[in-house]
Amino acid sequence: MVAGGEPPAASSLEGLPPDVFVVAADSGVDGAQAIGLRVGLAIGDFDSASPGAAERVEAAGGRVERHPPAKDATDLELALDAALVRRPDRIVVLGGAGGRFDHWLAVAFLLASPLYAGVEIQARWASATMTVVRGTAVLSGRPGDVVTLLPVHGPAAGIRTEGLEYPLRDEELAPGTTRGVSNVLSDTTARVSVRDGVLLAIQPR
Repeated sequence: MVAGGEPPAASSLEGLPPDVFVVAADSGVDGAQAIGLRVGLAIGDFDSASPGAAERVEAAGGRVERHPPAKDATDLELALDAALVRRPDRIVVLGGAGGRFDHWLAVAFLLASPLYAGVEIQARWASATMTVVRGTAVLSGRPGDVVTLLPVHGPAAGIRTEGLEYPLRDEELAPGTTRGVSNVLSDTTARVSVRDGVLLAIQPR
């Protein structure tokens, strides 16, 4: 999934299969094409995409779904809903966090929505990587990298971590707490699990 706003870097493709299906939201078409991705589905009102972006998708064999500018959902939400139709196991969102803080916050809460509870979701931005933790997630990085764990949509209970400097052992984080801020990787990977609730695991770059 390539969102509009902040264009993704080619390095954000690390670990993704070469034949991955790409959904682009509005100007995400430009971001996807800039790093060599073929867009299979483009969605949005295309008010921020470059002239001819949608036509380039169609010319390359992709599909375009156009929506009016006045709508009740962002282009990214429409793109995520369309992606669910393909029944994916995992969605990686590239870009989309640049510019306005309200947009960044809306994207973070959107990706943690119960609507996408059946899919592994990760966002890769220039300034951070964010992994939505439901059940268990494995985080990668370098020893010493910062990891912040934030509960969303209510408390997160039964949290256990391995590979973090300050471990959590069957503990609870309530919304608004700062206890999960600025933990640190003690190895190249960490395992974070939660029994109930949702965590955002944010790794600043």
